[in-house]
Amino acid sequence: MLIDGELSQTNDGSETQFEYDLFVIGAGSGGVRAARFSANSGAKVGICELPYHPISSEVTGGVGGTCVLRGCVPKKILVYGAAFRGEIEDARNYGWELNEKVDFNWKKLLQKKTDEINRLNGIYKRLLSNAGVKLFEGEGKIVGPHEVEITQLDGTKLCYSAKHILIATGSRAQRPRIPGQELGITSDEALSLEELPKHAVVLGGGYIAVEFASIWRGLGATVDLLFRRELPLRGFDDEMRAVVARNLEGRGINLHPRTNIKELIKTEGGVKVITDHGEELVADVVLFATGRIPNSKRLNLEAVGVELDGTGAVKVDEYSQTNIPSIWAVGDVTNRMNLTPVALMEGTFFANTVFGGKPSKTDYSNIPYAVFCIPPLSVVGHSEEQAIEQANGDILVFTSSFNAMKNTISGRQEKSVMKLVVDAETDKVLGASMCGPDAPEIMQGIAVALKCGATKAQFDSTVGIHPSAAEEFVTMRSVTRRVAAGNKPKTNL
Repeated sequence: MLIDGELSQTNDGSETQFEYDLFVIGAGSGGVRAARFSANSGAKVGICELPYHPISSEVTGGVGGTCVLRGCVPKKILVYGAAFRGEIEDARNYGWELNEKVDFNWKKLLQKKTDEINRLNGIYKRLLSNAGVKLFEGEGKIVGPHEVEITQLDGTKLCYSAKHILIATGSRAQRPRIPGQELGITSDEALSLEELPKHAVVLGGGYIAVEFASIWRGLGATVDLLFRRELPLRGFDDEMRAVVARNLEGRGINLHPRTNIKELIKTEGGVKVITDHGEELVADVVLFATGRIPNSKRLNLEAVGVELDGTGAVKVDEYSQTNIPSIWAVGDVTNRMNLTPVALMEGTFFANTVFGGKPSKTDYSNIPYAVFCIPPLSVVGHSEEQAIEQANGDILVFTSSFNAMKNTISGRQEKSVMKLVVDAETDKVLGASMCGPDAPEIMQGIAVALKCGATKAQFDSTVGIHPSAAEEFVTMRSVTRRVAAGNKPKTNL
């Protein structure tokens, strides 16, 4: 593994001089973190990023990257906005006298969202500047193991040598290859729609699909959610997937399991959606939430010899180093665990390894994550299915399904569900899940416990905060089911 301090040598034994110790291509979360922390360790760092635009493309991007500009942050702002509809409905049973008609101003929320991402774009630029990182605006590509070429906005090209090159270009939404696919939009456009849709069709069963379905339904639109599996959120705990599906339907979203789109046709009334079952829907917006692909196509990587996998993701080792010793990669472009906090961790560990004198491997175990549907789902550790598949012995499953205290007054028929998966022999908690209000806020603390190897006995001996939903995690005393090693899990939903 190549780390700083081992200067490259020419054939005559003299040291090779580089213009930068590190040059980063991509100023999203991972790239900015790696650049700043490397600079803080004394490295001379340059970074390039595409010009900002709300809709990403091969030639547009922006400092801050997907999460800040067209991902987690603007999406969460819209989730907050959409959640108020349910809050207003619930408020009436708490004594609030509200008019029957409550108006919503989409353009005002959209402008507030835009103002916030513009503010964050400026903050990220200042973070780089304050760390002494030189920012270039333009498209970067690698033309040699130690050489980066930047095409600036006016078309002129700059070339710089760097001892280390870091690829942090993230990923982009992809569209399905179906007739009329140009009539649909991706999550980029969904965050910048001029008008709030009256009827939206969402294709997909992952994070983005259920989140936008919740957002648009919460803001008053009719929403049809189409997905290929029996339940949304493939890869999550099956029992919790069923809870999410039930909640989506309870909020008024029309679910179409085992359904795909065959064709889109433009009509006077909107976009006609023809499904593979022959069903026809007419909507004013069709969202493709059908996955993302790594942004590696225009980096010239094959010519330099950097290995890619079949999806175009950059292959790296456990230190984020490619097969070319001077070239590294972090974040979604590597298609490991595609979460913003993971990209931040990978960027930190890269800087520690290469410039901090502390070789560090990213630990991908017990990483918590959340799906911001309404209400949200959050998990850490193994699902029941994963635990059973990997276990040598029996698995104990503890569940709690209850009406949140708030719902007992509001009358909302929507249960919160919590789950712990435990190794029967060691008593170690292998996984935790929750679907309900504040699930991500609660799960962050549970993640610390799992990272420390907490046992079920330690959960049981912890005093709960009363009255709260979170206390259920430390009061689940009775085993819901015991699954023998090798048996398929059985849910009670």
